[in-house]
Amino acid sequence: MDLNFNPDLFRFLVFRLLFGVRCRVSGVRNTKWGAETYLFLNTETLVIVICYLEFPIIQRSNTPYCNGETQPMTNKQHVFENLLALDGKIAIITGAASGIGRATAKLLADAGTTVALIDINESDGKDVTAKINDAGGKAKFFHCNVISDIDCKSVIEEIHNEFGRIDILFNNAGVIHRKRIDELEEAEWDLVIDVSLKAIFLLSRYAIPIMVEGGGGSIINTGSCWGLKGGPQAAAYCAAKGGVVNVSRAMAIDHGRQGIRVNCVCPGDIDTPLLRGEAIELGIDAGVFMKAAAERPINRVGTPEDVAKAVLFLASDLSTWVTGSTIVVDGGGIA
Repeated sequence: MDLNFNPDLFRFLVFRLLFGVRCRVSGVRNTKWGAETYLFLNTETLVIVICYLEFPIIQRSNTPYCNGETQPMTNKQHVFENLLALDGKIAIITGAASGIGRATAKLLADAGTTVALIDINESDGKDVTAKINDAGGKAKFFHCNVISDIDCKSVIEEIHNEFGRIDILFNNAGVIHRKRIDELEEAEWDLVIDVSLKAIFLLSRYAIPIMVEGGGGSIINTGSCWGLKGGPQAAAYCAAKGGVVNVSRAMAIDHGRQGIRVNCVCPGDIDTPLLRGEAIELGIDAGVFMKAAAERPINRVGTPEDVAKAVLFLASDLSTWVTGSTIVVDGGGIA
């Protein structure tokens, strides 16, 4: 890459910075603005100088003007095209047929990722896959029962053979039963724990060696605010999501030196089929249930896209020194 450095502009910025420092030291005061303004001006200037040095204009040979000359990349373009871009990355998303998984698949595809969508709902999974491809993205659907060791091993091998690498694993699949401990059947308890927690173990154990082989990667696990605090009539779900939060920390410790970051995103009430299904299970009118779910500092229910943006942050180079962290996306619900 060729760097376009303007020495005249740089000298002006440095002069502006040093002049302000001299004014403050010598006690020179502008009667209109006051001495405080010098501090403000020079803090601003220092930021400009740093940004000018850190984010120089980059000449992009693949972005020509009409006359064939190279179009320079602006600082804003540098941030969004380099730090947020995921071109060439391969991402696996579980629970991708609906809700948060569906929204995240679309967003990561928009960012340049090739997305492998995993779900047991083949019809809806193939539907979102087609929509991504029709919009110019790259996606492929893979049927997999995430609580089956055989299925998880097979799908990871298939994705590796298809794309040659795995860079991002979003363990997002989850189910809920709104019941107390004394109301739960053993099979219901097992299903909630297995889909939310065991699936992370199964998929990660096969994906991590491939990530290491490729130089590292990012694993993002979907927890819940009820993994950070208790909730009513959701004993198995709270247990599972509490496990997700802490296993994410343990994985971050174990695999950081292998270049793998592991983080957890904890949504609040998000308008998904899963949330609306809770109203049915509890026997509450859907309108009343959703209105109650919106009672939080940011007075609305969350959207799948709200969570997808947090996942994009954790998957991108904006978070290269973020691991073992839990990001709460809940409109201030547990603040």
